[in-house]
Amino acid sequence: MNSFKESGLRPEIIKAIDEMGFVKPTTIQEKAIPKLLESERDLIGLAQTGTGKTAAFSLPLLHKVDENNKSVQMIVLCPTRELCLQIAKNIKDYSKYLKAINVAAVYGGANISDQIREIKRGAQIIVGTPGRTVDLIKRKRLNLENINWLVLDEADEMLSMGFKEELNEILGATNSEKQVLLFSATMPKQMVKIARKYMKDPIEVSSGDMQVSTTDVKHGYYIVNARDRYEALKRIADINPDIYAIIFCRTRAGTKEVAEKLNADGYSSDAIHGDLSQAQRDYVMNKFKTKQLQLLVATDVAARGVDVNNLTHVINYKLPDENEVYVHRSGRTGRAGNKGISLSIIHSREKNKIRYLEKKIGNEIELLKLPTGEEICEKQLFKLVDKVETIDVNEAEIEKFLPYINKKLNWLSREDLIKHFVSVEFNRFLKYYKDARDLNYTGRSDGRSDGRGERGNRRDRGGRDRGGRNRSGTREGRREGRSRDRRDEGGKRDYQRNENQTRFFINVGSKHKITAGSLMQLINSSMKGKTFDFGKIEIMKPFSFFEVDNDVKKDIVNAFKDTKFKGNKVIVEEAKEKPTGKSSKSKKGKRRKRDRE
Repeated sequence: MNSFKESGLRPEIIKAIDEMGFVKPTTIQEKAIPKLLESERDLIGLAQTGTGKTAAFSLPLLHKVDENNKSVQMIVLCPTRELCLQIAKNIKDYSKYLKAINVAAVYGGANISDQIREIKRGAQIIVGTPGRTVDLIKRKRLNLENINWLVLDEADEMLSMGFKEELNEILGATNSEKQVLLFSATMPKQMVKIARKYMKDPIEVSSGDMQVSTTDVKHGYYIVNARDRYEALKRIADINPDIYAIIFCRTRAGTKEVAEKLNADGYSSDAIHGDLSQAQRDYVMNKFKTKQLQLLVATDVAARGVDVNNLTHVINYKLPDENEVYVHRSGRTGRAGNKGISLSIIHSREKNKIRYLEKKIGNEIELLKLPTGEEICEKQLFKLVDKVETIDVNEAEIEKFLPYINKKLNWLSREDLIKHFVSVEFNRFLKYYKDARDLNYTGRSDGRSDGRGERGNRRDRGGRDRGGRNRSGTREGRREGRSRDRRDEGGKRDYQRNENQTRFFINVGSKHKITAGSLMQLINSSMKGKTFDFGKIEIMKPFSFFEVDNDVKKDIVNAFKDTKFKGNKVIVEEAKEKPTGKSSKSKKGKRRKRDRE
């Protein structure tokens, strides 16, 4: 299938997508559309964000929908309301000339009565988020017993957001004869279980290697002290005057804080997060899409459904907990034939994460040096000069003001005049970056070199140099190195604590059904609006550990004095003793007691 006209789709659909500029299908569309047109077998489509998945499933299913039947024939489930609205809009655009087709979007945060009325009017296609869909099923306002097609879009993201129970409930409310289509960027174990339970002999198609990021994206990272993270972000923005980027934070509080700082410092930025109403989110997104904003600060959940093809950068202000999320983030740049850059700001304890991310994406993530103040001033000056050189001059309007301008400035020489005009915009950079210090991490908290330089940093904790050789070269040495690497991976024993953060014990763990995300939510809600950064989070079976900024450690203990989680009283204590690299033969109960003391 070299073009959509060769696909066999209905003429009305071809006409609509032709007007939208669709000519040649993407890889996932080329593979999925013929299968769905020819077969009723279930299908698994593996493709990254931005590869055209929506058209891959909706075009062939629109071809098959019975326009004369006003009952629900197809439901598309997706993780967020932004993505829900985007998919619904796309399907409406594709079915522009199928006049009898109705599409209803159902999602939380909007009036459910209006959505019920849309369904009653005869919507053959429902696009919904899991929570609102379950609500409508329980109210008996949405009947899925006779549907022909069920689509799970961004299925891995729905699972990572904790929608497993809702998905099982929705799938259980459908008939066994339907065709199930699962589209995802990755296939975690939970997704494999759902596929085995609810899909029958599925066909599998993909847009390529799901572990590899696009070659149109260059990856890099900076190592800084934790306190310099925001200053590092400013330097990245200043050395790229034409930056158009999404900045990813892990929490709503972090998102708000970064956006407020950027705005206070004069950057064109705004934030999108779960506390905004739909109208507020739409307003911010419209400003960003029309480039009234250069920088959008977002959480991963809020960024779902953000559809912008010409981003220059994606910036990980904080690395995500899951490697797959990094792939999703970086995939938001380098789209539609454009080149993009994915940058991460990390501290020294996160260097191991970079190694695992490189394996995940099949690509190098380059260690970069933050620019000096002088380099930034030079870049901004040249940008200003280029702007002055290429500006369109309105001769007719300017002419009448020239006598006054000449009279006012005739005492200045040509060189002095140039200096004055350039300084109007340039002085703030000169002032800010005068005597600017080096922010690049050098192994000391004060920012000075530790004296070892590159040579002193050649060896990792496993005793190996950069070539992977152990210092001793012996079997015992190699075994020791591997053992330490495993301890590093688990993060439970050989472990460097961030000097700016405190490690806490909390008496809830995986057996209480808590996840890293729900733990952060529990802490944020107990802290009543205080903003702080999370460090490492370790979820174990009976209990967990988490790190937060030192300046809120007293507030953390006080905040949990009367807190309960699923009926259990929550106990939070500072973990006094650092874990060591020595192996321990003590029982789990003793290790737990040691960590709590």
